[in-house]
Amino acid sequence: MQLELLNDQGQGASKLDVPETVFGREYNEDLVHQIVVAYQANARQGTRAQKDREQVRHSTKKPFKQKGTGNARAGMTSSPLWRGGGRIFPNMPDENFTQKINKKMYRAGMSAILSQLAREGRLAVVDSLKLDSPKTKVLADKFKAMNLQSVMVIAEEVDENLYL
Repeated sequence: MQLELLNDQGQGASKLDVPETVFGREYNEDLVHQIVVAYQANARQGTRAQKDREQVRHSTKKPFKQKGTGNARAGMTSSPLWRGGGRIFPNMPDENFTQKINKKMYRAGMSAILSQLAREGRLAVVDSLKLDSPKTKVLADKFKAMNLQSVMVIAEEVDENLYL
């Protein structure tokens, strides 16, 4: 498979041979979905918390006597039945949301995404992307000249001016 190699101005300078093992894969929607869901789940902090009846700040005094009032018996106002009481089964921050993706599955999913982008013509390979100064406007103008809207930059080495 061949991809068009663009220069700084956005003209097609030449063709670049890319391996079929990476860019010739079928698109596997289920695998890509699994990778995206795992990525989003692994980004969760997992710090949400609610209070149960022990952690709510209330007195442990009986709100009223046991018998003779006509009300149902009550032990303390931190009970989950009362307004302001604790939750019965509260969310705790010790919940783990991480999902494991095997290396082979991850690589297969990434190559499926790259293959699909190449087939749709949405993958651009730029020969060199050199900037004189770290200005977003300059980089945006370069992308506009290359006719690129949504861009993800993958560079071989870190360029200080490209690292905005």
